Amino acid sequence: MAYAEHLRQEPPLVYETDTVGDAMSRGVISCPPDTPLRVVARMMATHGVHAIFVFDADDEAPRLWAVVSDLDLVAATQLDLDTLTAGESAVTPLVSVAADRSIAEAGGLMAQYGIAHLAVTEPGSRRPIGVISTLDIARAVASDR
Repeated sequence: MAYAEHLRQEPPLVYETDTVGDAMSRGVISCPPDTPLRVVARMMATHGVHAIFVFDADDEAPRLWAVVSDLDLVAATQLDLDTLTAGESAVTPLVSVAADRSIAEAGGLMAQYGIAHLAVTEPGSRRPIGVISTLDIARAVASDR
């Protein structure tokens, strides 16, 4: 199914009233900080995503540590992608938002920090449960419901 067809089948969002949880993509694609950037690039290409979240694997319960965006990856292409790691190249600020917050609040955070992806956390915890992107915000803004 084409991506545009997929969007038409989803219920429309309402920017003014729906929550981040209504608009987000469930699940988080991640890697540990020592993952080589070439592997991160393969993850982006395989999953068709623009950001890979980096988790600190030293804790019993992994926690978000950073994010490698597609722009971070492109900026590093002049370097050795097989030795440079996700932890060393994650320069995009890691910003999160709770799933029960408004879509407008998520959009405000993206604009404030100049980023295209937010980690979505379970309300009341820092546990990541999904991702919201600028495309998700655009879908909500475009809705005529």
